[in-house]
Amino acid sequence: MRRHVPTYELYGENTGRGPDFWLHCETIRSRSSLHQWEIRLHRHESFFQILYIESGSGDAIFGDESHAIRPPAIITVPPGLNHGFRFSRDIDGLVITILRSHLSHPLGDRSQLGEWLTTPHLTSLDPGNAAAAYVMQTLRRLGDEFENRRSGRNEMLGAYVALALRLTARISHQGNSDELASNENDRRLEMLDELLQQHFRSHKPASFYARELGISPTHLTRIVRTMTGSTPHELIAGKLIEEAKRQLVFTLGSVQEIGFRLGFADPAYFSRFFLKYTGETPRVWRMKEKIRLEGA
Repeated sequence: MRRHVPTYELYGENTGRGPDFWLHCETIRSRSSLHQWEIRLHRHESFFQILYIESGSGDAIFGDESHAIRPPAIITVPPGLNHGFRFSRDIDGLVITILRSHLSHPLGDRSQLGEWLTTPHLTSLDPGNAAAAYVMQTLRRLGDEFENRRSGRNEMLGAYVALALRLTARISHQGNSDELASNENDRRLEMLDELLQQHFRSHKPASFYARELGISPTHLTRIVRTMTGSTPHELIAGKLIEEAKRQLVFTLGSVQEIGFRLGFADPAYFSRFFLKYTGETPRVWRMKEKIRLEGA
């Protein structure tokens, strides 16, 4: 049996008349404290809501999904969505309820912001980020403007709502872009590792791997530095050193033979290469490692 989800103007209120306001603002504490800090699943047919979570914690429920709230954060709830909240007793922040017809950007607009307004979002705010700090300041000003009936109040409230929504949408999209970029970088790093495994003995340059990945050498360097802190050249060298060490310990081949197997035509160059990255020649490193393993 499907449970009934009530429709309210403001939570717990249903006068049966049309709304007598276009924007309402109150603290989250003022209403949630009346309901044991839980706002049960409900919806608003004519209203869009913005919740600014300044401190405290809780969960936001969108339909059947629950999302942890970590302040500071902005929650946006479009009309018609079944939603609810569970708040900690130290919750602090604002809930702003806006008549959908008064949004400066109409719902259903096919622009990026219009599409963003039609789905629920929980957007984390980094106070160290200038745009996020400005959103927080704007919503505090909105709360102050709503409470104090000064001249030009409606115009100021409309401007604050439009600014807060546009900046929050930008922050949200940027966060999604960063996540997508991170996932793409993870994928490329995995592909690079596979390519290195196939070709490291051929001493291919970084430009070869960039070409195989379909990106520029500069882009490859940026990805590798971001993900590993190293350069592509250092990764290639690291793969050679790793294999050299393995063969020095687990095979009976001479240093010269191991160098040849790893693509070094000049044994002296192999020794210099190994010394550069380990601080020891292959022969010294092999001797010390065997002594260490025998004593283990």
